[in-house]
Order: sequence, then structure tokens, then C-alpha cells
Amino acid sequence: MSARRSLFGVIALCLVAAVAVGLYLFQPWRLFTTVTVDEAPVTAVGGGPPPVVAEGMFVSHEHSTSGTAQLQRTAEGTLVLRITDLRTSDGPALRVWLTDQQVDPGDWRNFDDGDHVDLGPLKGNEGNQNYEIPVGTDPATMRSVSIWCERFHVSFGAAPLIPA
Repeated sequence: MSARRSLFGVIALCLVAAVAVGLYLFQPWRLFTTVTVDEAPVTAVGGGPPPVVAEGMFVSHEHSTSGTAQLQRTAEGTLVLRITDLRTSDGPALRVWLTDQQVDPGDWRNFDDGDHVDLGPLKGNEGNQNYEIPVGTDPATMRSVSIWCERFHVSFGAAPLIPA
């Protein structure tokens, strides 16, 4: 009887460990959470909107995603990525990437195949947000923006960057 108890104890311990690891990796509660961000738009000299270098609409990949992405040039000459009306799922380890990859609605794994510039963590899964683009980034080589999940190596959604 004690060998049987030991076996059940080991099985129970393994199940608890598997559930704990699963919760850590998948964070399923994030399917039901929303983080809304509403950052002010970047302005140009005179208070108007800055010139748009490139823009595109998000398409869904692993999760339903919508909104607009614009590369804008500030009065100082720096580039900012402005994402407006974003709606996507919350998720673990979401990042904003500028990539040299084309947006293909059927391929949500290709964005880490080439070059990318990591602009940092996604500030919120809904709303309007700005991301500074590092000096030296050539906007002509960046073809898309991806909401990238580092944990599972998939794009939640992406927007092509079409020159203005």
C-alpha cells in the first residue's frame, strides 16, 4: 500500500508542476484582460501632424488584430512609429517589431526570418501609442510592423509599411 501511495504522490507532484509550468508559459488569463493606452500624437513644428513616411493597416495573424501603423518624421528629424486604434489580444511577452519582411496574412511566423528592430514591449493591446525608432534605422529597409510574441515566436498581427 505504501508503494502505491508513493506512486500517487509522485504523479500528483508531476501534475502540479505541469500545471504551474503551463500557467507560466501560456498565461491564459490574458485572454480576458485589456490594457488600453491613449498616448498623444506626435506634433510637428507649428502644432500640426508630422509628415508620414510610410503607413499601413494591421492584418490578423495568430490573433484578431486591427489598427493603423504610421512611420512619422518629427520636427527634429527623428522617426516615430505611431499605432492608432489598435485592437489585439493581450498576451505574454508581446513586442513591437519593425521588420524587413512582407506581410502575408497566411504566414505569421516569418517576421523573425530576416532583420528586425525591436521597439520594446507593447504598451497596451488597445488604443494609440508611440514608439521611438532608433537613430540609424533606415525606413526604406523596414517593410512592416509586427506585434510579436517572443514566447511563442508568432505574430499576433502585422501592418505593411507602404511609402507615403
